[in-house]
Amino acid sequence: MTEPSARIDRDFARNIDWNLLKVFLEIARAGGIGVAARGLNRQQPSISAALKRLEDQLGARLFDRSTSGIRITSAGKSLQALCEDMFESARMAPHQVAQATKQVAGVVRIQLISSIICAELDEAIASFHRRHPAISMELRVSPWRGVLEALESGEVELGIGYEGHTGLELVYEPMFVETQQLFCARSHPLFGSKIARVENLRREGFVLTGADEPEAVTRLRNRYGLGEEVAGKAEDVHEALRLIALGVGIGFLPVGAAEAALQDGRLWPLLPEDLQPSYEIFLISRAAPSRDTAMQLFLDEIRRRLRARPS
Repeated sequence: MTEPSARIDRDFARNIDWNLLKVFLEIARAGGIGVAARGLNRQQPSISAALKRLEDQLGARLFDRSTSGIRITSAGKSLQALCEDMFESARMAPHQVAQATKQVAGVVRIQLISSIICAELDEAIASFHRRHPAISMELRVSPWRGVLEALESGEVELGIGYEGHTGLELVYEPMFVETQQLFCARSHPLFGSKIARVENLRREGFVLTGADEPEAVTRLRNRYGLGEEVAGKAEDVHEALRLIALGVGIGFLPVGAAEAALQDGRLWPLLPEDLQPSYEIFLISRAAPSRDTAMQLFLDEIRRRLRARPS
């Protein structure tokens, strides 16, 4: 004999109006019926009626109502998690079908700041190319504000850079922590020296990276009055490294980008380890995407690798 609960579950799956779930998810995300109605371009009474029908079918209250608004219940939170998964699976269906039938082509465009050194990114690109040779990869390098502007304008769906703010809702996923060091060239009088007082470097000529300088570096420079004497400027990290290694001035560089020049003796680190500025580099995507299949599949690839790293 079939259990009543099993019969109810089966009937619900067969008879549910999926539009009711869509309305519920919009209410849960918006935090209010009126906001959800405007987002769906529908009248508020019709949204309230749809919610009531869904609650009747489920036999549970999904929101508590009061004069101050609505508050999602524990049942509502459980349903929201299920709906998020269901609609994400539905959104991914055409991408997965295209992948299975080998019909994937196109371009993956990524806007990123210069000198990104990340094993997971490299592995994702190599693996993705082996599986999808018909998809080309386009890497666009710009200062970090250019990354945000490209995402906001829709030129790209994926960026790599520092955390920032635009009028667009973006999703930030940590990739790695980058550390910078202050370097001088072999020809510089400070080469081989230990710096006891950082403020003694105020009169030194600096090579600056302009709009590409992380806020953590800017705060450290301002704290000690560094960089007031500008000897050179380069928006690209590699060109800044060139100027520093040629003795134009001292300057900050990501430790990873400077590793080869440090090992062959062209650069010398000046800051004690406890003063080196660090900050997170993020994988940045649009929260409301319009991605094609190629871009979505690559985003899934890099996300899997980032999330599989040991904590």
